[in-house]
Amino acid sequence: MREGRNEVDPTPAQTADVPLAVLSDDQLIHLRAAVETEMKLRGLQYDVGRFGEQLAISFFNGTPACPNLLLAPTGTKNVDALSRDGERYSIKTICRGKKTGTVYPDTNNPDKQLFEHLLIVKLTVKWELEEIFQIDWQQFVSVRSWDKRMNAWYVPYSSRVTSIAKKIVAA
Repeated sequence: MREGRNEVDPTPAQTADVPLAVLSDDQLIHLRAAVETEMKLRGLQYDVGRFGEQLAISFFNGTPACPNLLLAPTGTKNVDALSRDGERYSIKTICRGKKTGTVYPDTNNPDKQLFEHLLIVKLTVKWELEEIFQIDWQQFVSVRSWDKRMNAWYVPYSSRVTSIAKKIVAA
């Protein structure tokens, strides 16, 4: 534990009770900068995608019915986690949006299978785990949409997708 820390870490509910509304705009911006600086010092990820990956991997590893997952090596294209059986998982996180991040096709073979499973991690606006949906490669192919600007695939977060997906976590 670093010096100056409380012995008991506050729960997310306790930290959410801070009355941010009383802060001025400048104070709120400085608070955000201070939080981001501290998170960098601790090596914590603070983008929604990385956070969703961590939540999904932790959930799978703590759930007996799910395979244990390991974080894929940095730079692994389209694959975020690997199972002990060698299955590849792409993990896409949605908080406020209606579509996942992108999946880039193989430049030499656009029809090449890139992963076995796609996990769609749905977070609340407070970055709490709401649901995880799992689709396999064939399901991904049937529901994917093309993003012309990114020159890549994405999956819309829609009832069509969630109705065919395996729901891992219920809200």
